[in-house]
Amino acid sequence: MSTSYYSENNSNEVNPDEYFMKQALIEAQRAGERDEVPIGAVIVCQGRIIARGHNLTETLTDVTAHAEMQAITAAAQFLGGKYLVDCTLYVTVEPCVMCAGALGWSQISRIVFGAPDDKRGFQRFAPAALHPKTEVVSGVLFDECSQLVKDFFKKKR
Repeated sequence: MSTSYYSENNSNEVNPDEYFMKQALIEAQRAGERDEVPIGAVIVCQGRIIARGHNLTETLTDVTAHAEMQAITAAAQFLGGKYLVDCTLYVTVEPCVMCAGALGWSQISRIVFGAPDDKRGFQRFAPAALHPKTEVVSGVLFDECSQLVKDFFKKKR
């Protein structure tokens, strides 16, 4: 895993949420290259990416192999524990109910997503799935995140 850092020197160019969402978009593109739904995620702790993930449901023939689940597992292994307190998940599309439940159990401090998922997103079906202290930010790089998914499904039709 390549590690990316966000330094205050970058602050004039891009805010940290946009910087790390761009890293999640790179993961989403990797998923798309594998003919997976292009959703990507990174988990950040103390300004450093500690985990990356992208959808692998087709590759692994596993419905639970979502980008968020891949990133949660990698982050827990990196930290040596199951709790992701003081970490932020950046994900290109709003987590589903399954992923929100896992994020709730992980006690992640913050979730930043780009595009909402009106059909399967947790905010519609299970808004209380997250830990009560988890902060949620939506709409970061919305256009880029939503366009990637739209383009993928347009090719499929």
